[in-house]
Amino acid sequence: MSSPCDPAHSPVGDVGAALMIIDSRLKGIRDGKSGASSEHQALVNQFATSLGPREVHDVLDGACTLIYMFMTWLQKAHEEHGKDVIEYVVPTLVTTMRMMPKSVRPEAIPTMAGLVIAAGTGLSPNLWRKQYGDWTEAEMNPLEATAFLLAEHINRITDDPDFATRMIAEALSSADED
Repeated sequence: MSSPCDPAHSPVGDVGAALMIIDSRLKGIRDGKSGASSEHQALVNQFATSLGPREVHDVLDGACTLIYMFMTWLQKAHEEHGKDVIEYVVPTLVTTMRMMPKSVRPEAIPTMAGLVIAAGTGLSPNLWRKQYGDWTEAEMNPLEATAFLLAEHINRITDDPDFATRMIAEALSSADED
């Protein structure tokens, strides 16, 4: 019997827009631009205000799809070494989020950890989250931070600062071809 949180039942959302947001954050931090954080936030705010409610929801679903795809890749990478992805990724993610109190309030950390655990166990993060009600505004930065931290974790593992973005872009390109 399939779970109501099975990814097959989940909307994919606007993965391209979500990836653009995460990629711009990765590049801004990697390039060490002064003011990158406020510049990035201004651009994200401008982009978000240009979206209607449906488009915002699509970007949220896209961010959850990114989390699912990143965790799927991480799960395969960890399994190759006989390791459990949840055991190795979630504690690091939670510890890092706890060091980011301006972006990730402590009360949002359990929800973000839940999203990652859901994805790591083969469930759709957005359907898992949906069972607890609508997204809150207080969860927007933590959601972005979660996707960003997973992408950065992948980039560090592969020793390639663009690997996570490229992996998703290639998946999107091959999906378009199909």
